[in-house]
This record gives sequence, C-alpha cells and structure tokens, in this order.
Amino acid sequence: MSTAIQLNGLTRTFDTRSVLDGIDLTVRRGEFLALLGASGSGKTTLLRILAGLDRPDAGTVLVPRARTVVFQEPRLIPSQRVLGNVTIGLPRGTRTRATALAALGEVGLAAHIRAWPATLSGGEAQRVALARALVREPELLLLDEPFAALDALTRLRMQDLVADLRERHHPAVLLVTHDVDEAIRLADRVAVLRDGKLVTDEPVAVARPRDPGDPEFAALRRRLLTDLGVGS
Repeated sequence: MSTAIQLNGLTRTFDTRSVLDGIDLTVRRGEFLALLGASGSGKTTLLRILAGLDRPDAGTVLVPRARTVVFQEPRLIPSQRVLGNVTIGLPRGTRTRATALAALGEVGLAAHIRAWPATLSGGEAQRVALARALVREPELLLLDEPFAALDALTRLRMQDLVADLRERHHPAVLLVTHDVDEAIRLADRVAVLRDGKLVTDEPVAVARPRDPGDPEFAALRRRLLTDLGVGS
C-alpha cells in the first residue's frame, strides 16, 4: 500500500521553544491515525504543517495534493446557504452540484441545501463541513478536534458518521484529538505526541465494534493515559 504521509525529522520552533522535535511518521493510504496530545503538545501545529498552513523549520513533508481539513469550528460562511458552503471554491456546473448534493445526502443533510448556517445546530454545521471536505474527494482527510464543541450524544453520532464515510471513501485520515476513547474507537493506529516528540505509535488491536467496557479497550486506554502523563 502506498504512502499518504511521510515525515522525516520534522522540526518546528516558536521563539526558543521546540514544538515539534524531529518527528518521523508514516501513514499509509486508507489508514486512520489518531494523534493524541495535551494542549500545547504540538498536535495542531503538526496538522497545520500537513495541511500546508504552516512550514517546518527542518525536515521533509510528503503529502498528497488532494487533502482537506475539518476544523473544530465548522467555519461556514454566514452569507452562503448550505449548498453554497459545500461548493465554495469549486467550478460551477451540473457536475459540481450533483457531487455536492450526493455529499450532503451522505451526511444526512439532503433536506437542508437551502438552509442558512445560522439555522443549523452544532452537529449539522459540522456535517456541512464534512460534506465540504468530501466533495473535494481527498486522498488525505485532516480532522482537527472536529467534535470537541459538541454534546456527548452528538459527538458519538458524528464519530459513527466519520467511521462510515471513511469506509465508503477510503481516504487516509489523521484525527487530532485529546479524547482517548475517541481515538481508540475510530483509529487503526494511535500516536501520542508529548513535549514535541512522538512517544507512542501503536495499532489498535481491539475488535470492532469497539466497546469501552472491553478489557482490551480498557487496557489500551490505560497505556495511552500513562503515555500522556495523566495516569489511569
């Protein structure tokens, strides 16, 4: 299987603080990697570099050109209806509209194409953001804590939606999160970033569907919490 992300010796420094310190990381096409870390650990900086929104001070970064980002905030344009938000920046035409309508159908918003962003719930707005990412047919989908602002039930539903969309579209996915259970529930691999270094990178060998009550799930949670430096 070919590679979607290849990082070698990635370093990023702000002032005198090393935020990323010699990161080596490989993610295969179609693979789902969750990146855990406390606030300030460098995980969002890493995602921004992968997205092309920041540059490293040293090291190499290889990523596909077809990549999209879903942020914690949906970042919808208030003056555009839902369909306009999904197609923004794309060529106008029948094909773009059809692709956008299909993407909105996949995220359960086919009936909301003419809705204004202000009328959407938090979960609906994030579904629009996901549809906007999908319509660009990315080889790499970057998720920057996209469910952090949602209530617990909506968060679980959105996790299920992302898992389903990943199975249907097969992009490589990198999810930045601080939620250990979310990482285990969704990912093929989990990496832990701590003090600018990757201290853990291991496969999630827990049978699906993944239940937090499963002993293997609980054991992995304990290991990851220890690696994060927060105990069990």
